[in-house]
This record gives sequence, structure tokens and C-alpha cells, in this order.
Amino acid sequence: MGVMAAVLLGAVEGLTEFLPVSSTGHLTILEKLLGYSIDDPDVTAFTAIVQMGAVLATLLYLRRDFRRITIAWSRGVLRRKWRADPDYRFGWAVIYGSIPIGVVGLLFQNSIETTLRSLWFVGLALILWSGVMWLSDRAATQVRHEQDITGKDTLIIGLVQCLALIPGVSRSGATMSAGLLRGLDRVAVTRLSFFLSIPALLAAGMLQIVQEFGAISSGVGWVATITATATSFVVAYVAVGWLLRFLARHSYTVFIGYRLALGAAVLLLLATGVMSAT
Repeated sequence: MGVMAAVLLGAVEGLTEFLPVSSTGHLTILEKLLGYSIDDPDVTAFTAIVQMGAVLATLLYLRRDFRRITIAWSRGVLRRKWRADPDYRFGWAVIYGSIPIGVVGLLFQNSIETTLRSLWFVGLALILWSGVMWLSDRAATQVRHEQDITGKDTLIIGLVQCLALIPGVSRSGATMSAGLLRGLDRVAVTRLSFFLSIPALLAAGMLQIVQEFGAISSGVGWVATITATATSFVVAYVAVGWLLRFLARHSYTVFIGYRLALGAAVLLLLATGVMSAT
């Protein structure tokens, strides 16, 4: 992979990771348009690793919140009197919500990296999940706030997050839709979605580094992988503040329209033979 292709893919990842449009879906489509075999081990590993850049940017941007929540959770674990702190409960919420995707990701890793990488799945997921986003937008009451988040909420949201293992669904779209359907406000579900991305995507990226180190070395190359990851970090850090404010205050309407158009375009290209599915 050339440097320019790596920069392009990294920029797309950094911009789309926290939008409900599926960064993995975008990377998969773009990788195919650039001529890569999207179900090859080195390409699937590259896709997972590049996401780590955006996640690390988010961790840096939210470092004060992360430090505060970590301290509150640690205090609460050690001493009962600290357990009334909302940050203690939020820390557990992130842990509960992260468990399902880790279990499902390991159990179905082979299918996720091969069968579900088909652009047929990507196109269909972009369209079908738009219906769920539309429903959550219309049904949202937003009567509950961050301090009201319970273990049950995050377990449900974490289970729904597993669907984001299908490229095209969108991890942020899945978690935020589930949160809105649970009555949480947009600020709460957006922040929770951001924090849930940290363990899920860092673990996935690290696993791919360990498992596919040799495949990347002989395939897309580590220079390209590191370049793309660094680019996603920079772009995500620049964009994350705006994205957090925008997602917290706006409906899904513009994203639903975009997803439907992109999904339809992908399916049309596949149906006419202009582009192959893998």
C-alpha cells in the first residue's frame, strides 16, 4: 500500500469513526475501490488497527473525564462510601457494555473477517440499520440522563453494539440508537458511545497486531499501517470536539439519508457487475 492510499484511508477512518455511518463500512468500500482484496488477512487486520488511531485520539481528548471516572471507579471498588459517585457507576457501565462485543467478536472472529466483509452485507447493513436509527430518532424521549444509566442499560447497549461487527451497521449508530430507545438523552448516549469504543476497538486492534503481524509485513506493510493509524489519530482529534457537540444536539436525519444513498450505490455497483463483493 502506498503512502497516499494509507493517508486517505486513515483520514476517512478518523472522520467517520464516531459518526453513525460505519467507519468499517467506509474503509471496506474504499479499500475495494483502491483494488485490495477486502477479505485478505492483512487487509482485515489493517482495518481493525487503523481504528486504534481514532480511539486513542478520543482517549486523549476525553483524558480528564477518563481520569476522573477511573479514579472514582477505583475508589468505589476499594471503599463502599465512594460508590454513590455517578462516575463510579459510569465506570461499571463502560465495563458491562464492553463485555458482550468481546465475547461475540472472539466466538465469530472467522465469519466477521471473511463472510461479513462482503460488500453485499455492507450495502444491506447501511440501508437496513437506517430503519432502526429512524425508529430510535422518532421514539426518543430523552427523559433520562447520564446519572440515570444502569447496568441493565449498558448490558442492552453492549449487546446491540455486537451488531456493529457487521460492517455497515456502525458501532456508534448501534450504541446511540439503543441508548435513545432506552430513554437516554443524546449527550449521555454520545458520551457512553465514545467510552465504549475505547476497550472494544483497542482490544480488536491489539489482537490483530498479534495474530496478523506477519501477514501485514508481507501484505499492506507496516509503514502504510502506521501511517494510516497516525492519520486517523490526527483527523479524529481535530474532529472529535465538533462531532461530540453535533451528535449530541442533532437528529439522525442527515446520516440516514447519506446511509441510504451510499448503501443503494454499493448494491447497484454490485448488481451491475461494476464492482465485486470481495
